[in-house]
Amino acid sequence: MNQVGTLYFFCGKMGAGKSTKSKQWAIDKHAVLLSEDEWISSLYPNQIESFEDYIKFSALLKPLVKKHVQNILSVGTDVVMDFPANTQKLRKWFLDIASEVNASHQLIFLNLSNDQCLSQIAKRRNEQPERAAFDTEAMFNHVTKFFETPEASEGLNIIEFSGKES
Repeated sequence: MNQVGTLYFFCGKMGAGKSTKSKQWAIDKHAVLLSEDEWISSLYPNQIESFEDYIKFSALLKPLVKKHVQNILSVGTDVVMDFPANTQKLRKWFLDIASEVNASHQLIFLNLSNDQCLSQIAKRRNEQPERAAFDTEAMFNHVTKFFETPEASEGLNIIEFSGKES
């Protein structure tokens, strides 16, 4: 029987460090890293002007990405997805990707406070000025309204990081 890869995905508020952590996780696990931001900016350049645009293009991407990830997992390669798993509905999508090909999964939950996230967003805004239009406290507050803390009842294998350790 073929060995199936493990799917790693991340949950955390905007600014929690999901992208930074996912890059390091992929290196540590010798896994394929897939970044939603990279896919969206490559496939839909200059088309994201609002959170609603992001939601629309993210939804268009998901069927293609799901099949692609399942193919990678099926040949025994681990996959790290830098796609947010910030709601129960999104986490169910990740769980389906893994379970439909009998792959294991790991949700990495970056449990930072709003203040910690806002501090990191301010730092990112300075380091990446092209993100300044979206990396605002107003956008953080808007996006955070949709955030749902992962629960064990969702059937997830959760590793939680908080504070400075992430």
